[in-house]
Amino acid sequence: MAITLTEKAAGKIKKVFAERNMPDGSCLRVGVKGGGCSGFSYTLDVTEKPADDDEVFDSHSVRVVCDPKSCLFLDGTEVDYSDDILKGGFVFKNPNAKKSCGCGASFST
Repeated sequence: MAITLTEKAAGKIKKVFAERNMPDGSCLRVGVKGGGCSGFSYTLDVTEKPADDDEVFDSHSVRVVCDPKSCLFLDGTEVDYSDDILKGGFVFKNPNAKKSCGCGASFST
């Protein structure tokens, strides 16, 4: 499986890359870390290139990278972007999450 972006999320990431003058081939880093109200928190960052052990996916012409440990929790996840006033921002649709917090920023398996 893979980690994918919706077209809307990919457009937002491309805009961020342009605003930050990121070089061609830059990547969106998706991961998880311990913490949050449900056990794990999602992380997003931009990077110029993947690490040697990263999993690399292409979604709507955006390279998405993920470390092997995070991939165990994120395999099959789709990242979307919402313009909603209260819950706006990147939204994770993670099939591995058994429980999520109200804001959607953390989950447990």
